[in-house]
Amino acid sequence: MNTTIKRTILAIFLLGSIAATAQPRKITFKLVNPTDSVMYIGQHYRDGFIIVDSARLKGDSYTFAGQKLDRGIYALIGQTRNKSLTDFTVDGSQKFTIACGPTFAAADMKITGCKANKAAFAYIAKLNEARNRAKEINERKRSSDENIKNKADKDFKALSDEMEAYEKESFAANADLYFFQLIKMFAEPEVPDTLSAKLPYYLTHYWDKIDLTDHSLTRTPDLYNKMNYYFFGALYYADFDTIKKYGDAVLSRIQNDTLMLRYFLDHIMPRYYRSTKNVGWDAEWCHLVRRYYLSGLCPWATPGDLTNKRKQAEYLEKSLIGAMGAELFMADTNQSNNPADWISSHRFPEKYVILWFWDPDCHHCQEQTATLKELYDSLRTAPDRRFEVYAVGYESDVEKWKRYVREHNLPFVNVGGTNVNIDYQEAYNVHGAPTMIILNEERRIIMNKVLPTKSILPFLDEYERRNANKPHQIMFQHK
Repeated sequence: MNTTIKRTILAIFLLGSIAATAQPRKITFKLVNPTDSVMYIGQHYRDGFIIVDSARLKGDSYTFAGQKLDRGIYALIGQTRNKSLTDFTVDGSQKFTIACGPTFAAADMKITGCKANKAAFAYIAKLNEARNRAKEINERKRSSDENIKNKADKDFKALSDEMEAYEKESFAANADLYFFQLIKMFAEPEVPDTLSAKLPYYLTHYWDKIDLTDHSLTRTPDLYNKMNYYFFGALYYADFDTIKKYGDAVLSRIQNDTLMLRYFLDHIMPRYYRSTKNVGWDAEWCHLVRRYYLSGLCPWATPGDLTNKRKQAEYLEKSLIGAMGAELFMADTNQSNNPADWISSHRFPEKYVILWFWDPDCHHCQEQTATLKELYDSLRTAPDRRFEVYAVGYESDVEKWKRYVREHNLPFVNVGGTNVNIDYQEAYNVHGAPTMIILNEERRIIMNKVLPTKSILPFLDEYERRNANKPHQIMFQHK
């Protein structure tokens, strides 16, 4: 054979061998009785995964080889691609093997070639063991036998001491490992027992330990869980001012970090926008649009996206709490064509007006209207009835609406049909029935969600308590 050809073949062989052995990543999972022909590595991203690699079954193993992965927490995923069979950490060595037990329990994991995963699975296994022991002890503590209960108390104290010592030792020995850094970083803030107002302290210090400049956190489930609980757990029942205050406190820290800001906004804004029952969430959505999107802090947004968000914010802002309610003039069941006969939604002696947009064909509307009638009738002779109901028939078939009003003897100010001064659907963001808007004595909106009838009077009582001796304040302003 020609010497040059021999040298070429040898060079190709050597280059192939070097390339094969020089792969910076070779992660192997050995499974018990595997069935999927292909498995995937998924990078955690918010509440889902981004598939970063795939591997075919060879024997009982799947080997994922290639370029290094960025540091983070990843998942082994089957062909459904929607569930983690086991999470693992990418930290340090990326040439390792994980032999999984039949149930993927942490205690059954056998790791070779990776200190980070070996320590992480050992820690998780120890915590799982402690939880099982604590469960058994708690069952004994419910015994009626005092001796058994006393022994259980001692066992629980011993377990607590053991785990405290174990955790201290583990964190000291593994301080350089990403997994243990995440645990410390995402630990709940410690709230002093001496505080009477614990929630404000908790919300203020919630993010203290978390380095939001570290983009690797977006490749963990921890940041998503932390973010999701903060906005939709701790702040779930908060009013708009509170959501705005604490939401801006964290978002302002990342407003110049495009990757991290998008990570947050792409998750929280759709939930605020879609909510039809949470008071203040629509206002928060409008605020986020103006503060972040329309101020140029979201470079990923297209011109069309920005235009749509601006229009939607302008539309929603008409019916936000604190906004002046648009005055409607509508025909009653007589359906007069003369505007002089139409009835105003604002000109009543009662302090409050409940705008009730309802559809006689809607079962939920029928139920709510019936209970609203009961409340209204019960207060008819009361000297302190504080509200009038301006009931707008949300039905194109006027005769059907009039018949329902007559047959059910609805005592409200009943209006409907096409004889109206403005488009009330646009004016009050009425996108379906039932919709409830409550106006105060200035005819500003103080509630824009459907309240159960039993909650109307308590709501008005609470509103008056909170606003006693206070000048009117607009609750939503563009800033």
